[in-house]
Amino acid sequence: MESSLIGFSRGDYSSKTFQAINPADSEKLPTHYAHASDYEVEQACQLAANAALSLSSLSGKEKSVFLEALASGIDEIVDEIVEIMTKETGLPEPRVRAETGRTSGQLRMFAKLVAEGNWVDARIDRAQPERQPLPKPDLRSMLRPIGPVAVFCASNFPLAFSVAGGDTASALAAGCPAIVKAHHSHPGTALLIGQKIVECMQECNWPEGSFSLLFGDGRSVGQSLVTNPAVKAVGFTGSRAGGLALFELANKRKEPIPVFAEMSSINPIFVLPSMDQSKIEDFAQGLVGSATLGVGQFCTNPGIVVYPCGDSGDQFVDSYTEKMKDVSVCPMLNQGIKDAYEKGLNHLSNCEGVEVLHREQSAEVASGCGASTCVLKTQAKDFISDEMMMEEVFGPSTLLVEYDSPEELLQIAEKLDGQLTVSIFGNDSELQKYPALLSTLETKAGRVIFNQFPTGVEVCKSVVHGGPFPATTDSRSTSVGTGAILRFVRPVCFQGFPDEWLPDELKDENPLGLKRCEE
Repeated sequence: MESSLIGFSRGDYSSKTFQAINPADSEKLPTHYAHASDYEVEQACQLAANAALSLSSLSGKEKSVFLEALASGIDEIVDEIVEIMTKETGLPEPRVRAETGRTSGQLRMFAKLVAEGNWVDARIDRAQPERQPLPKPDLRSMLRPIGPVAVFCASNFPLAFSVAGGDTASALAAGCPAIVKAHHSHPGTALLIGQKIVECMQECNWPEGSFSLLFGDGRSVGQSLVTNPAVKAVGFTGSRAGGLALFELANKRKEPIPVFAEMSSINPIFVLPSMDQSKIEDFAQGLVGSATLGVGQFCTNPGIVVYPCGDSGDQFVDSYTEKMKDVSVCPMLNQGIKDAYEKGLNHLSNCEGVEVLHREQSAEVASGCGASTCVLKTQAKDFISDEMMMEEVFGPSTLLVEYDSPEELLQIAEKLDGQLTVSIFGNDSELQKYPALLSTLETKAGRVIFNQFPTGVEVCKSVVHGGPFPATTDSRSTSVGTGAILRFVRPVCFQGFPDEWLPDELKDENPLGLKRCEE
């Protein structure tokens, strides 16, 4: 039996346990994991509160050393990760190795960011005591850590959006303790990474409480975590229902706290009218790859394709449907996701004006976690009039929406909820004819894409993985890229302090050599 990591110690072993399930055969894996008790949640939160001041005082170099050590430590255990993660998720080995590399890459990105130090946005307005009619005081500001952060691991990315994923990496880089709620679908993977984090923290002399890992397959652990007064922010990746539940809890607290939740997105693709017949086959094949990547369990999965009527459009529909029929049935990550996928398809299929072009319902699909591709079709007027067609169906399905005028194309864009991504396919000259479409789509998504598919999020400084509600609960934020660190900090202004009492980032001599905004 395994238990939670409470700071640098193991939690208690309770009688209430759960097991991970191999989605490939629906068999329970042998290891039992003990649910974290209310006392253990409180203990983890108190340790985090105790560690917060010490952690906030660490230099950028000290944080960078830890993040680099953790990145290297994760790379060193990739074979162990593969062994357990493939059993818990059904994901193939190449995907696991790729996600391991992405995870360590994120850590190294933040290591470089904090070592450089410019991210703190140091601003200095020097005193002007002789200014009239009133003297100007000395004012200096920078970004400081917000405090302990509760991180909820995602089901679909057991590494990159989980224990040492972007939320945890950016929180620790900001100088915030991280209390991580492991996802019940892959607890063994979570524990392996969590133990590596603890090992690296001890080697780097970080304070106990900088990290804890809590197990639980229900709601109680998460609820206790979000409502604990020591927690000052929440990072979440998951369903709309789950994100909104945490958001509501956080706002009912005596001290409301920010919840940065990535929730739902249909990531529409808009195909402009001049659809090139010579490129239809390539487009259809590329779309199949994007829609079925990870069995459609990517938050940037293109669930809607808006295409022009006519011969080219008909050719695209036929080609895409046939190619989707050739995709084999594959297991989804867990039974809950599979059940939600089937429920979403049933709902969408029953919407007025929706035609099912392909949906396999074999015995292989009906049993276990197996999921097949699905292609549906509707008309623009029906899509515009039925908001239920715009709900996310998390899996390898696509709703094809046919339009017959530029006006309908724009109406669809205007009707959309907030998205993580929107994509436009067309040629450069044609794009110039649709300024209103581009302007509208910019207001709907965090990432606007031209002639490329949305799946695959490049981990780099400039990427934005966020968007207007319901894509996220805060459209100003991103969970990927160096901008993710800004979620877990707040501005602090120091007025009238002697230079020796100021943080190094704000001292006159600028000992860290930062780029500062100075007056």
